[in-house]
Amino acid sequence: MIDLTSFLLKPRGYLLILSLAAACGASGSGTSPDGASMSDGARSGDAGSVTDRGSTTTLPVNLGAAGTFAILAKTGISTVPTSTITGNIGVSPAAATSITGFSLTADSTNLFSISPQVTGKVYAADYMAPTSSELTTAVGDMQLAFTDAAGRPSGATELGAGNIGGMTLTPGVYQWGTGLLIATDVTLSGSATDIWIFQIAQDLTLSSGAKILLAGGALPKNVFWQVSGLVDLGTTAHGEGVVLTQTSITLRTGASINGRLLAQSAVNLDGSTVVAPAQ
Repeated sequence: MIDLTSFLLKPRGYLLILSLAAACGASGSGTSPDGASMSDGARSGDAGSVTDRGSTTTLPVNLGAAGTFAILAKTGISTVPTSTITGNIGVSPAAATSITGFSLTADSTNLFSISPQVTGKVYAADYMAPTSSELTTAVGDMQLAFTDAAGRPSGATELGAGNIGGMTLTPGVYQWGTGLLIATDVTLSGSATDIWIFQIAQDLTLSSGAKILLAGGALPKNVFWQVSGLVDLGTTAHGEGVVLTQTSITLRTGASINGRLLAQSAVNLDGSTVVAPAQ
């Protein structure tokens, strides 16, 4: 039998005990560099983030049925021809008469219309069932997505004092208590799984000729603009991402976006291009 007291008093035995204690402390769950408890794949209490070994990754905003539309509005969609839309468009609770400038032709089923400016289908609340109920669901999901995006904890506030022109932004949640001006090109740099959420308390203005650029594999489906005021893309401006606004969206002559325009009032186009991203 080993004399434990004698063993511990010997240098080699003391070092062995220390090594065993260190090994036990390194296994299982422990603490992150900031002292927080961690384990592989552990979820934080915030529904908008996942904590993995102390790092935080933002989750995408769930668009629900609204994610099947390139343009969805409550009060109307108008265009000065000729615009080009790739994806479905819809209005609810407004009727088809609120969709103007598209030269609509009703399908024989009266479930939707088609337009030479739309590669997709055109839906309105007064079309045959189940179109009306499906649009109601989509509009409800649009409003839920707006609330979800607005509620995410921000990692940066008041960046650039409301003017981010010329900046390169990494993934995360950005918040402004004012409007946001993008006067010159902005680059969003990250991977295909990274998420950007922009929370804007007033208007979003993209100046004429200014562009949102994606780098490093970033995808437009993972960029969300949550705007409480108006959204205005100037002449030949180019946007990327999903626009969720509590009011209206205007794309001026030659403006374009790879993304979705989801407005709780109207969407107005002028020779514009809208391309819905892959889901």
